[in-house]
Amino acid sequence: MKYTIDKSIFELNPNIKFGILIGHNIQNSETTLTDEQRLRKAEVKMRDETKPEQIRELHSVALYRDIMIKSGINPNKYPPSVEAMFKRIIKGGQLPAINALVDLCNAVSIENGLSLGGHDLTDIHEDLEVRYSRKGDVFLPFGAKEYEDVPEGELVFTSGNVVQTLKWVWRQSELGKITLDSHDVFFQLVGFEYGEGTPLYNAMEEIDDLIRVRFKGSCKKYLVDINNPSIEF
Repeated sequence: MKYTIDKSIFELNPNIKFGILIGHNIQNSETTLTDEQRLRKAEVKMRDETKPEQIRELHSVALYRDIMIKSGINPNKYPPSVEAMFKRIIKGGQLPAINALVDLCNAVSIENGLSLGGHDLTDIHEDLEVRYSRKGDVFLPFGAKEYEDVPEGELVFTSGNVVQTLKWVWRQSELGKITLDSHDVFFQLVGFEYGEGTPLYNAMEEIDDLIRVRFKGSCKKYLVDINNPSIEF
């Protein structure tokens, strides 16, 4: 299977980088006390360090919003999912405990201030791509049973003509959601710098460690950027 970033995406920001991890034979579980403690600790740290009016100024959030604006998406109406998540946390809310893999991915996302999506490969049957939507693309909203047509020309993450994430990093599909039965998972992280000590590097290392140690699986990592816009896995 291939994963490709359309060259038009790099015209929006040539520094955008996608960290891809493929986890196999993951043994997901209900959230343990230790799992939830990591999530709550990340929430408290973010709440202590960031004020509500500073959310849009956070490095990655500001760059996500800039790319959305350049691509024609209004981030005020369709905010990046991490912006909505951070806002909920900073205003005093807690994320619900869903399952161990989802909760620990959320913790890593909060700790590093990055967009991080996990997609169950059971629901993915065609090559993956970040591109502008085309005629015939469809999307299954979370919790829904009927597909919706996707307007042409929107930035999306898609498998064939089935959109996995609508309006780029706004909303994930019902397809690919992580459950207790998820064993093979595609992880997509979005950053703008890569190297030891950067948020993207750190987050990729942390997800890799979780897959291998916490979830007893195997993992392969890839960096996709303007110099390497396509991979096979």
